[in-house]
Order: sequence, then structure tokens, then C-alpha cells
Amino acid sequence: MARVISVHEYELRPDVQEVDFERALHEAKRSGLFDLPGLTGHHFLRGLKGARRGAYTAIWIFESREAWERLWGTVEAPRPAGEYPENWKVWENTILAPFLTQDPDTIRFTSYEEV
Repeated sequence: MARVISVHEYELRPDVQEVDFERALHEAKRSGLFDLPGLTGHHFLRGLKGARRGAYTAIWIFESREAWERLWGTVEAPRPAGEYPENWKVWENTILAPFLTQDPDTIRFTSYEEV
């Protein structure tokens, strides 16, 4: 089975300090919010691909396409946000939402690749 890499773009509000967002990422990891079935790695990178100030690229690595689809649905038919695992909803709505320029429900993957 091929692993899947899913990439998301998160843009922080101009009034947000990046150190506060980094602290929230650490807290989310410590709290187990990234402990999702089939997720084998996650990385948050600043300024990737010429991103604007405060933009983060999140790279999520899943063990298989099936594991990725259990969370996101399919590329053609994404799963509604309300059907995400509870810890993912907590991550998006409680940890992530206060920092972003947009509602987390509108954030979708920007790319998907099987490797």
C-alpha cells in the first residue's frame, strides 16, 4: 500500500504572534489531538513555497490511502467537517480557529500525493 501525503495551508491573522500558534501546536500534540488512526507523521513549516508572513504549511503523512480516506473522504467527495474524528474537530475549532484568517471549516487539503 502507498503512503499518502496531504498538504494544508493555514494563514494566521495579522494580529497573531507566531510563538502563540507554535505553543498551541505543542499543546495539541501533547493533548493527543493528532493521534489519528493511520496518521504516521505531521510537520508544520513556516514560509514554505513563498507563503505570506504567518502562513504555515501542514504536511500530514498517512500510512495508506485507506487511512487518509477514513478521515477526509475522497478527493472527489470530501467528507463533511462534522464527520471528522472528535479530536480533529477539537483541534480545528478550539486550537486552530482563534489564530486563522478564515473559518477552519473552509480549510481543505491543497494537495494529495501517494508515495
